[in-house]
Amino acid sequence: MKSPLLSLPGAVPAEGADEGVAAHYGDLFREQRALADGNGFVDLSHRGVVAVTGADRLGWLHLLLTQHVSGLPVGEATEALILSAHGHIEHALYLVDDGTTTWAHVEPGTQDELVAYLESMKFFYRVEVADRTDDFAVVHLPAGSIAEAPEGAVVRQTAYGRDLFLPRADLESFAAQAGPPAGILAHEALRVEQHRPRLGFETDHRTIPHELGWIGTAVHLQKGCYRGQETVARVQNLGKPPRRLVFLHLDGSEVHLPAPGTELRLATEEPDGRRIGFITSSVRHHELGPVALALVKRNVPVDAPLVAGTTAAAQEVVVEP
Repeated sequence: MKSPLLSLPGAVPAEGADEGVAAHYGDLFREQRALADGNGFVDLSHRGVVAVTGADRLGWLHLLLTQHVSGLPVGEATEALILSAHGHIEHALYLVDDGTTTWAHVEPGTQDELVAYLESMKFFYRVEVADRTDDFAVVHLPAGSIAEAPEGAVVRQTAYGRDLFLPRADLESFAAQAGPPAGILAHEALRVEQHRPRLGFETDHRTIPHELGWIGTAVHLQKGCYRGQETVARVQNLGKPPRRLVFLHLDGSEVHLPAPGTELRLATEEPDGRRIGFITSSVRHHELGPVALALVKRNVPVDAPLVAGTTAAAQEVVVEP
């Protein structure tokens, strides 16, 4: 879905998973600094929007999601996962309930599969599931923003700012009064700085929640009854995840960022040495320079210098080994 905000001055379209919104509006670092200072907004209108209504919605979602949502207070934001039977991450949902509807925004293009799964699990519960992507657009306001949410918007307040579920017809009028726009690249740079994983970026077909630090924020360890819960409990109580998320400071003298998927190896090994991980997201940060998130094998020493392709990298621990 192509955003009408791509017509704003300086807008450069994003590619790949974020196609449909602006990568930036002419000055990546200025846009990052504005967001960090609590100014402006980010157009996330390419993300999927799913709504669940009905008297049983929270109790029903509680049975399907990794998060404890049966008593979710009105207006309180949370996030949750849907796992496979083997405990691998299939969906990530960013949730809020407004008293009559539970709203979730999800990765672009994943809403159809999510809705199909939820529909298959309705059984006798009094719930209705709807893809509302055509009707509602997601807009992000950074922490500290004083911009007001317009009438008709549903607000999801987090430590990182506010996500607005905005009627899509109001997107352009909101943009006209919400301050300077920031592109998805600025939003991604701050996400990487904050060590926050993203479905399809930090995940692959075998990722489990422990590897990314999603335990606690998206997985509640005192509940069961959801698909994949056995794997979560077994790893939590008896074992350790095979991989762990790390934050990398990259050599700033390199012209090009190592792309997602770039292999990592120990700096002490030969260029064709064994692969110990790979880059998942890489960005240029307005203060930190080139940085990245990566998955490495659990037993890689936390102080070991790494090489991403040909780029030297120093790691910070995100998930303890």
